Amino acid sequence: MSNPLLPTVLRMQGNVAPLEDGRVSVEGFDLSILNESTMKGAFRRMVRSHEFEVSELALTTYVVAREYGARFTALPIFLVREFHHGAILFNRHAGITDPRQLEGQRVGVDRGFTVTTGVWARSILADEYGVDLSKITWVLSSDEHVENFEPPANVEYLEEGRELREELNNGALSCVIGFFPHDIPANYENIVALYPDGLQAGLDAFDARGHYPINHLMVVRNDILDAHPTLPRALFDAFSQSKALYVDALRAGLIKNPDHIDDMHRRILDRGKDPLPYGLAPNRELLESYIESCVSQGVLKNRVALDDLFEPSTLDLVG
Repeated sequence: MSNPLLPTVLRMQGNVAPLEDGRVSVEGFDLSILNESTMKGAFRRMVRSHEFEVSELALTTYVVAREYGARFTALPIFLVREFHHGAILFNRHAGITDPRQLEGQRVGVDRGFTVTTGVWARSILADEYGVDLSKITWVLSSDEHVENFEPPANVEYLEEGRELREELNNGALSCVIGFFPHDIPANYENIVALYPDGLQAGLDAFDARGHYPINHLMVVRNDILDAHPTLPRALFDAFSQSKALYVDALRAGLIKNPDHIDDMHRRILDRGKDPLPYGLAPNRELLESYIESCVSQGVLKNRVALDDLFEPSTLDLVG
């Protein structure tokens, strides 16, 4: 009997490459891997129509979708992490010397209010600078993946035909979150970052308090989980094996054409830490703090128990 074939959406990066190229397989199952970067709106399609059996998904998209009744469940396979200190940009002529001066102003947000980078960037403003986020009007450039999400009252949309980076560069907005400096056109000379070296600022936060934000995880449709009770453990084990091969190559300096994500992982590895810890146990404190941020920001209406967001058979797994 052949293994069940499961279409699986993934963003291609080093820690999943061994699954994509066949060096690692999922016991009892075959994955038909779909490259998220070549697909149009894969995450939105997963949220709105539950199109795929297995999918990578942004963390905030997932927790919001679950609050609005999504019929899929996460596995604690945290594929993508990134520091977001670099995603807070100012107009150099706005006179902002302290982020608390943003209170009472309009601040742009790349894409929707529930984008994961936005949640982490707002938490930096609140936790590291004491900014009262409720006193800011957040100006969105796009709608949400979760179609029926109801944003808080202090959210509005950018006027049609306008672009956030232009608005920041010309001074119509004092601050925008969600873009990194490499996203800014070279001729937009009025835009500066809150942190000149966002990666180093993130690493400083990691060293000080273990701050290491999660961006993406894996989800499986509930009907697939019901039909295949061994799947969650099989997926977790396979993704953990794939990650281990990547980390071994990173440690040995064998990554060909390393990018900024590989560099960040190497910097964590140089500190004697796992650059991609999977499982709830090594991530519990971070995720519980993240849920509190989601509630305080109005991303979630109700506080949710962390364990309730994950497939029960995976709660004790670490990889």
